[in-house]
Amino acid sequence: MIFGRNTISCSLAYENISLSTPIDELTFIVFDTETTGFQVASSDRLIEIGAVTVKGLHVNETDIFQTFVNPNRQISREIIELTSITNEVVETAPSSRLAIEEFFQFVESRGAVCLVGHYVGFDHLTFKSELKREKLALKKFFTIDTLDLIGFIAPSYDMRDLERYAMAFGTRIYDRHSAIGDAKTAAYLFVELLEQFKNRGLTTWGELIKATDSQARSMQF
Repeated sequence: MIFGRNTISCSLAYENISLSTPIDELTFIVFDTETTGFQVASSDRLIEIGAVTVKGLHVNETDIFQTFVNPNRQISREIIELTSITNEVVETAPSSRLAIEEFFQFVESRGAVCLVGHYVGFDHLTFKSELKREKLALKKFFTIDTLDLIGFIAPSYDMRDLERYAMAFGTRIYDRHSAIGDAKTAAYLFVELLEQFKNRGLTTWGELIKATDSQARSMQF
């Protein structure tokens, strides 16, 4: 984790990895967030971060990160019913800044090449908005979105729902609307997508970056 003047970044290995590196030699962190609602740039807040390690095209379910986050506001009944995260659960949880810093430390300690998420732009915006409230700008947050990889492999798909994609690609499904559950579901989906990517003769980090390039990623820098 690197602090600059009013900035924070997660130290990821992508800057030091050769583009010719085989993807099955890389470590990825697949993560997800839960929030009090969708308006994270304004009124809604972060309430959970969950992540799991993918290394050698295998999901390591024993190497996970999970924390609840104190949003400093009430969680609505609808969100409690959806996520099972109550006001009592988050009352003694760390602040968003501390939780994000702990997550970044986890990521850095694994030597992850980048972060992976399903519709990861929302998670990025959540982190960015929480840190902005602390007068910190989030920099060099390099990600891969499983939606972009799906769009490359199966461009006919046009849905966004994680569970429907997991069913379509025959991968495992864990507790929905739980950050750690959705992170595990996304991780197994990501591994299956990487296997299909390799089956097309595409095997390197550089090819994966090119295949998942998007305008959303370019906005992260």
